[in-house]
Amino acid sequence: MSKQLRLRVDWAACDGHGLCEQWAPELFTRDEWGFPVVADGPVPDDALEHARAAILACPVLALKLLPYG
Repeated sequence: MSKQLRLRVDWAACDGHGLCEQWAPELFTRDEWGFPVVADGPVPDDALEHARAAILACPVLALKLLPYG
């Protein structure tokens, strides 16, 4: 098993473009204002590729993967 990671949203940078949800719909939903909502917990190993794609797609660099725990 690989090291567990979690997604973090930088709320000061996020503009609610929604690309994260498009690249990783299993990891992101959007609130009523269009901002991303991520589950509190580790990213499943089988979703890490999508998480990394969402991070790269973010036009304001508001997403990061950090160690969980």
